[in-house]
Amino acid sequence: MEKQQTAFTLGSVTFPKTAILAPMAGVADRAYRLLCRSFGAAGTVSEMVSVKGLCYGDKGSGELCTITEPERPMGIQLFGSEPEFMARAAALVQQYAPDWIDINMGCPVHKVVATGAGSALMRDIPLAQEIVRAAVRESSVPVTVKFRLGWEETSRNAVPFAKAMEEAGAAAITVHGRTKAQLYSGKADWNAIREVKQAVHIPVIGNGDVQTAADCLAMYAQTGCDLVMAGRGTYGNPFLFREINCAMQGKTAAPPSLEERMETML
Repeated sequence: MEKQQTAFTLGSVTFPKTAILAPMAGVADRAYRLLCRSFGAAGTVSEMVSVKGLCYGDKGSGELCTITEPERPMGIQLFGSEPEFMARAAALVQQYAPDWIDINMGCPVHKVVATGAGSALMRDIPLAQEIVRAAVRESSVPVTVKFRLGWEETSRNAVPFAKAMEEAGAAAITVHGRTKAQLYSGKADWNAIREVKQAVHIPVIGNGDVQTAADCLAMYAQTGCDLVMAGRGTYGNPFLFREINCAMQGKTAAPPSLEERMETML
């Protein structure tokens, strides 16, 4: 096999320049992560974990943090709006030995945003910075941040937000090319991801509308991002990672047979 080009190194992990599986609450559970890894996902991230749930000893939150070796490299994604809870949670998750910690500042769901977490943090850059600094202070592994283009079309602030996250100590950032108001509708703005990439010195992971291997190649070319993250494009199609891995080496993957689809589904 040809030597895979590397995207970047994050702590103890060096990613191949292919694609990583997005953290998706209620979707990307352990079974899903293992399935995507088996087809060549460059890494995985946990479903988002409440920092308060962790701090208050919620059993479910602890279960979400558990990592098995085949899922690695794997990050644990935390969400919360208070620096002190983020700090305590970052310290607590060290026992699960994540390869990195990701902070969710992009979730647009009402019940998350209503607590001041997720994409609500894009409206309060100083607080978002405090949260990142708190996590970095307590973590022995790199801290990354995932966010969107802004709250809505009239308040896009991905570039200043990205710079602020870099300044606060984030080791890398992931940008989903939509605003909070868009939810998952419309088209992801890859040009905005390119603007973020050009504005910061830390690695940028691009996310949004990667449905095919050709999309992945196009995202790398259009945005200059360091790594691609695939989310909804993997629904019913974990084979996407195999196709991406082949495409990045200039090859074409054989489409899955009906037998392989059935076997994977079972």
